[in-house]
Amino acid sequence: NKKYPGCHVDYLSFIGDDNCHGREYNTEECGWDGGDCIDFNTKYPGCDVEYLSRIGDGFCNGREYDTEECGWDGGDCIDFNKKYPGCHVDYLSFIGDDNCHGREYN
Repeated sequence: NKKYPGCHVDYLSFIGDDNCHGREYNTEECGWDGGDCIDFNTKYPGCDVEYLSRIGDGFCNGREYDTEECGWDGGDCIDFNKKYPGCHVDYLSFIGDDNCHGREYN
């Protein structure tokens, strides 16, 4: 890739395709995914998650998405965090579903 010679990713066609792909694409060497991630990086500096499209998608994804850097999942987790402060589990849908899931869900 002549434009980004230090960018080593699996799919060069993703660079500059108007979608911020994150992780190895969202690097200085790859031009912040050919410029696709500039807005995301400005809004959520330090947010490094696998699926950037989950940020602000209307669903609280929890864990790595529910961080200050990721804007509490783009605001999706604000109500959950108010209702269940300090609750950090893998499956948020288990909370309040009328089933006892044990351990960290109790």
